[in-house]
Amino acid sequence: MNTNKKTLELVQLALFIAIIVIMAFTPFLGYIPLFVTRATIIHVPVIIGAILMGPKKGAILGFVFGLTSFVNNTINPTATSFVFSPFYSIGDVSGNFYSIIICFVPRILVGVIPYFVYKLLSRNNKSSTAALAVAGVSGALTNTLLVMNFIYLFFTESYAAANNVAPTALYTFIIGIIGTNGVPEAIVSGILTAAICKVLIKLNFGNR
Repeated sequence: MNTNKKTLELVQLALFIAIIVIMAFTPFLGYIPLFVTRATIIHVPVIIGAILMGPKKGAILGFVFGLTSFVNNTINPTATSFVFSPFYSIGDVSGNFYSIIICFVPRILVGVIPYFVYKLLSRNNKSSTAALAVAGVSGALTNTLLVMNFIYLFFTESYAAANNVAPTALYTFIIGIIGTNGVPEAIVSGILTAAICKVLIKLNFGNR
């Protein structure tokens, strides 16, 4: 790889990192506060970066996404921030090592899985709207499904208590969150990913 190309790729990666950070720390832009949690659209630049620059750089962007979540839930917590930060506690409930897993693993995979979905579906058409949209949806669902199922696996009792839900009814409650938050996030992600990527592909952005 020549120096100019490597420099360009680093600049492109830095641009996406800057977008993620700006979205994360601009009120009501990246993390949208709800009653006891936050909805997010920060996965969108992670997905777009993964599609355009590959899974390694996508994983880096996903890590940055996770890091912004970690910081936000530590310094600006909601009632359920203990599931994302081991440094936050409420009453007798506190975060732990599993909080780090929930905060980082799904977000890193958001920068990996959409790339392979896109590659699988776009073999004959690199700017396929359908392939880009499905990749965008897959990234959003990767985040939502892994985060919510990890919460159920690692924090059943405490998350149920934080939401005033019986532990036996928690998974039904989680399915409701997936439906009301996760599905709209996935639809928006699919639309934005397809629209933005088509423009950037025409500009020959990235190193697919």
